[in-house]
Amino acid sequence: MDGFIADYFSGADRNVLFVGGAGFDPRSTVVATRIAAVAPALRALLLQEHRPKPPQNLLDRAVGNAQYLAATLVGAVIEPIDIFGADGAVIGGRNAVSVLARQDFTDLTDVVVDSSALSVGTSFPLIRYLVERIGQGKGPVNLHVFVAHDPNLDASIQSIAGDAPGYVHGFRGGSTLDGAASAAKLWLPQLAVRRRGALTRLHDFVSPHDTCPILPFPATNPRLGDELAEAFLTEFESAWSVDTRNIVYAAEDDPLDLYRTILRLDDLRRPVFQEVGGSSLVLSPVGSKVMALGALMAALERDLPVAYMEAIGYHLDGSIPTVTEASHLVHVWLEGEVYTQPRPKLHSESGSAR
Repeated sequence: MDGFIADYFSGADRNVLFVGGAGFDPRSTVVATRIAAVAPALRALLLQEHRPKPPQNLLDRAVGNAQYLAATLVGAVIEPIDIFGADGAVIGGRNAVSVLARQDFTDLTDVVVDSSALSVGTSFPLIRYLVERIGQGKGPVNLHVFVAHDPNLDASIQSIAGDAPGYVHGFRGGSTLDGAASAAKLWLPQLAVRRRGALTRLHDFVSPHDTCPILPFPATNPRLGDELAEAFLTEFESAWSVDTRNIVYAAEDDPLDLYRTILRLDDLRRPVFQEVGGSSLVLSPVGSKVMALGALMAALERDLPVAYMEAIGYHLDGSIPTVTEASHLVHVWLEGEVYTQPRPKLHSESGSAR
């Protein structure tokens, strides 16, 4: 991946906008450092997600990361993003898109979104906005999404679930239409450690007819899938009524694996339920950021709703390093000149995908 970054972004014809997070996450600086080292023309928009009453140690980490990024990305604009409104409503995604929309896209060749240190509620709307701009011919030419993959760190960051489940901004799909009321609803929650409370509330919110939990396999920890299944055994057997044949396995480090799996499920269900109200898939990516990227790609292509519980806060053990450089980088070139134009769907009947 470092080779691709060095070869591609160092081109004299590249004019790049970098969009990322400037928060407490130790991965905040990983992608930015690499691109800043080679890109000759680079602007940066850094978003700081603001939640009520953050712990002081996380504030200190965020300040340190922001200072480092400001020094590395010369001229970077740092924008605070309120995740919750005064009434407790989730407004982070809408606020983030509003900030991004004020950017000047003239002459940009590439936009890089680094979702490593951004929540799903922030990164998904940003990426959707850019995909729609490109679809309308407004530019930029190329859209790249990067994730610094570190499943151990994902598990170490403990989120404090809010009490207001809802749909991510821009990802309601057809869930609110009258015609969707009779659709057979399949919920695809991505299971993750310490997320039982959030997933329980999301299940009640979605109220699905069936549930297909998503487990990581292969994974860095080869027993992680078994451990998660054991942790959610009560939900499997009672509240969710999960048949073991309906468990979905997807590679922890490859977003295309989950992306293809979701689309196959959608393709299989549509003809089965088309005469009885249709089929509706609802996604809930709450664990690995790489797997969440796979869910995002499927949601974009099929306009699937994404049900999500925005965190009101986080805890991170003080023993976790302030900055990490060991993360494995995952890159998805979502839109751009690498594809034939007009670009075909991400997934086709022939099974091709990107």
